[in-house]
Amino acid sequence: MTAPLLQIQALSVAFRQGETCRQVVDEVSLTVNTGETLALVGESGSGKSVTALSVLRLLPSPPAVYSHGDILFRGQSLLHADETALRQVRGNDIAMIFQEPMSSLNPLHTIEKQLLEVLILHRGMKGDSARAEVLASLDRVGIRHASSRLRDFPHQLSGGERQRVMIAMALLTRPKLLIADEPTTALDVTVQAQILQLLADLRREMGMALLFITHNLNIVRRLADNVAVMKDGKCVEISPCGTLFSAPRHAYTRKLLAAEHGGCPLPVDEDAAPLLRVNGLGVSFSVQRGLLRRSVMEKRVLNNVTFTLRRGESMGLVGESGSGKSTTALAVLRLLQSDGEIWFEDQPLHQFNRRQMLPVRRRIQVVFQDPNSALNPRLTVAQIVVEGLRVHHHYSSEEQERRVIVALQEVGLDPDTRNRYPDQFSGGQRQRIAIARALILQPELVILDEPTSSLDRSVQAQILQLLKSLQEKHQLTYLFISHDLQVVRAMCHQVIVLRQGEVVEQGECRQIFDSPAADYTKQLLQSSNQ
Repeated sequence: MTAPLLQIQALSVAFRQGETCRQVVDEVSLTVNTGETLALVGESGSGKSVTALSVLRLLPSPPAVYSHGDILFRGQSLLHADETALRQVRGNDIAMIFQEPMSSLNPLHTIEKQLLEVLILHRGMKGDSARAEVLASLDRVGIRHASSRLRDFPHQLSGGERQRVMIAMALLTRPKLLIADEPTTALDVTVQAQILQLLADLRREMGMALLFITHNLNIVRRLADNVAVMKDGKCVEISPCGTLFSAPRHAYTRKLLAAEHGGCPLPVDEDAAPLLRVNGLGVSFSVQRGLLRRSVMEKRVLNNVTFTLRRGESMGLVGESGSGKSTTALAVLRLLQSDGEIWFEDQPLHQFNRRQMLPVRRRIQVVFQDPNSALNPRLTVAQIVVEGLRVHHHYSSEEQERRVIVALQEVGLDPDTRNRYPDQFSGGQRQRIAIARALILQPELVILDEPTSSLDRSVQAQILQLLKSLQEKHQLTYLFISHDLQVVRAMCHQVIVLRQGEVVEQGECRQIFDSPAADYTKQLLQSSNQ
């Protein structure tokens, strides 16, 4: 019997805060064999990522303290290894894909330079052979027209494209163990299916093992051999994948499995008046080349989008990364130049200048995909939530504080925590803070850009229920961008399916999902159900 590739033995990790230590991982023991996939699941704050980061000793010390246990890779202790030995293991033998590509990619360097750097440092490859390897890697992870994207900077890629670049970067070293921390969170369902298939193929071809952290139980069911469930820093259950789904032993595991999206969107009043009307919306970007960055052509990225959204109604925008979902939202907000008409009630937003848009922005608010980058880490929660009030209103300090307290209570947060900073909250709590920031201005239209994609399944269910209750209470209208079709089905009355800037199909949500007419929609639904 061969020895395990990775052994985590009774690992305990604490974070030192002043004179006290807070335990975040408590005697966790895991084993990963060569060629095996172990999925690590649990809610935000359960200790999944801390456990994974500990394998490569990536936690800052202090404040992190490894108080007990050991981590063995091929029989070698990583917790007690010196920096020279760790540098040999990191990247070469063990690679890691992080959840947030924007914090992992250098914003000042092109994609080509960052990928070539990996090959130079870890495999000694240079020149044409290295560039060919980079292109092949980008092709494999689904970057379209890879050769033309090499000189792009990270900010020029969509969220899904950035994550694909991170996956390509990790796989260039051909590691023995790949640690993947929510690697498909930002990806649409079709690309997610491609990436999962790619990881499965590489695992077979290279004999590579996977330690896969995710909140998506559909991925676990498809990819994992074994599953470890974590709660409050402890590993409460380890089972073969099939056994865990058919006969979960622990009550917490049963709770996770039960937290699937269900239900229907709230009913809309038949006499509800139109709030947002979009007619023939289109967006083009200027392609610039040369030293002087002269415009050489116009690239059409969105074409002829038309819809009407009534008060209290929710519309879903679905499609692959780069399909035009976020571009549509930014054009509606008048943050991008566009052609066509945008009517908000009886106001022609397409004719408004920046000054005329200011009072409208109070009535249209946005909740972004990633609360980590959307919340200023240097401001307290109270300062973050009150910021919009200070721009649009002139309330007294006492009234501002009262409204902050009410907004936090509405989203289920303790107002006594309002003087804390964002990093002191879990992912789900940070998303609630972002929602409170939007709601404090009492908007009529809220644009939700992947508001649950970075959250684990049980917290997703809580946020969706919160959004429904707020919609019912305030008669909110939602423009909902998501690649999770189950979420769209549970939240939205209408849906628009976009592909490469074109409307493929649109109409009543349940009808399209039950009887799709377009082949692309069928492909999306099939990928979502895998």
